[in-house]
Amino acid sequence: MTTRGVLYVHSAPRALCPHVEWAVAGVLGVRVQLDWIRQPAAPGTWRSEFSWKGRAGTASQLASALRGWDLLRFEVTSEPCPTAEGERYSSTPGLGIFHAVTGMHGDILIPEDRLRAALARSVRGESDLEAEIASLLGKPWDDELESFRHAGEGAPVRWLHQVV
Repeated sequence: MTTRGVLYVHSAPRALCPHVEWAVAGVLGVRVQLDWIRQPAAPGTWRSEFSWKGRAGTASQLASALRGWDLLRFEVTSEPCPTAEGERYSSTPGLGIFHAVTGMHGDILIPEDRLRAALARSVRGESDLEAEIASLLGKPWDDELESFRHAGEGAPVRWLHQVV
């Protein structure tokens, strides 16, 4: 079963750009050439967006291929399909990688056991419930990436699907 998604490279040093293309090509099995534009939120870095189509699980393969590179900020999304939920991966140098399962409308779906564990840590006084839920929703990653998302003024807008 195939799905569609988007890779958002929010910032990459110029020297890393070809390596990103090679990593993406290695996952997709086809030659990939991304359109790079300057990232004004981090001078000296570049950004790109790439729509892809592949098997369910391709988003996780792309995130795995790109994770761990210093100074690289990216997100990978995939739409739900009949055999798999949607996914969202976000990565920053300081926070590492975040993964969320998404529903058909793009909402993050938090598994029951993760909510129970967050509640238990909060009840034991190990953490604040609000901070736990914010982390489960990826708020720290959203906070860090937001300026990079908006800095792409003039970047192409790509619609993943059309609602009729």
